[in-house]
Parts: sequence; C-alpha cells; structure tokens
Amino acid sequence: MSLFNKLNQIKDLKSQAKDLQGQLAEESITVEKHGTTIIMDGNQKMTKLDINPEYLNTEKKEKLEELLKNLHSDAIKKVQRVMAEKMRAQGGFNLPGM
Repeated sequence: MSLFNKLNQIKDLKSQAKDLQGQLAEESITVEKHGTTIIMDGNQKMTKLDINPEYLNTEKKEKLEELLKNLHSDAIKKVQRVMAEKMRAQGGFNLPGM
C-alpha cells in the first residue's frame, strides 16, 4: 500500500472521528442517586450537576464527595457504552493493517 493511500485512510479516519464527536455531543447521559443528578454529554463533558440540598451541610461532606465520585463513575461508564455503540454503527473505525 502506498504512502498516499495510507494518508487518505488517516484523513478518512479523522473525518469519521470528527463526525462521531459531533454525534456524541448531542447525546445526554443522566445518572441520579439519592436526589443528586449528573448530566453528561457523549464526549464526557459534565453539562449539569444538581445536588440534593440535604447534602449541603458540613456533617454530610464525606457522603456528598462519595456520592459525586460514584455518580461520575457511573456517568463515564454509560458514556463509554454510547461511544462504543456509535463506533460500531460507523463501522468500528477499521484500520487496515492494524
């Protein structure tokens, strides 16, 4: 395979990745636990955080920190599943020779 063909394949792959990134930006993943909600787009950008007022006192600081950590982790997992589905739908980003 010529260098020119490989460069074209890389260009096509970059185009597919940009298209996928645009599609993922339109996705919205919501996770909620104990009245606290995180909303994240498909590019793993947190777009909203709604904290249950019950957790906004100093006695519950550790619980809130743990809750946010778990919600963020759950949101990332959901986003990764959406990303994988979108990649499969686009043909899996097949790279010849890899």
